[in-house]
Amino acid sequence: MDKEKAKGIVEAILFATGRIVKKSELMSILELSDKEIELTINGLKEKYEGADSGITIVEVKDGYQMATKKDYYEYLYPAFDNRLKPKLSQASLETLAIIAYNERCTRADIDTIRGVDTSGSVYKLLDYNLIEPAGKADLPGKPMTFKVTDEFMKMFGLKTLKDLPDLPKFKLDSNRQIVFDDLEAPSPAKGEEENLNEETTVEDNNEEN
Repeated sequence: MDKEKAKGIVEAILFATGRIVKKSELMSILELSDKEIELTINGLKEKYEGADSGITIVEVKDGYQMATKKDYYEYLYPAFDNRLKPKLSQASLETLAIIAYNERCTRADIDTIRGVDTSGSVYKLLDYNLIEPAGKADLPGKPMTFKVTDEFMKMFGLKTLKDLPDLPKFKLDSNRQIVFDDLEAPSPAKGEEENLNEETTVEDNNEEN
């Protein structure tokens, strides 16, 4: 199949469906190989990279979806009903982060990590289709577990969960307080270090007197 025709077909499919289209679907429809589909998608991405284009193609797991560029986010919502704009509280964002980093966690797990009841946040995230049930846990009572959705992946620009930023390493001190290994106190600038030394000397002299 002609490369330009293939790009046109894929572009039409992504535009018309308005959803994540699996690579396997495109391979079946166009009767092209995995590599040929990737080259076609890359060709479309190059086409949309221009400053005069308001759309792009995002990869989510093993699929693709046409989306608007983040640069134009603030101009889009005035064109829609404002009630559709997701508004996530700090509590909801924390709950979402816990589920993203701990897939198949239960409500009890989330409550334990946050130290408060998170039922309201979980229901809101389910309503926004950012999380979804992930089956029953092999625990007494068979509690429901949760995982993030493809909508979450698309919203945060992630291809896989491996693209999430690394969490800082932490441990508990003797007082059972969290201490982050990756966080170090910033070293004072040269001038500040000299001032600190002078202040220490003055204090030491005062103590001796």
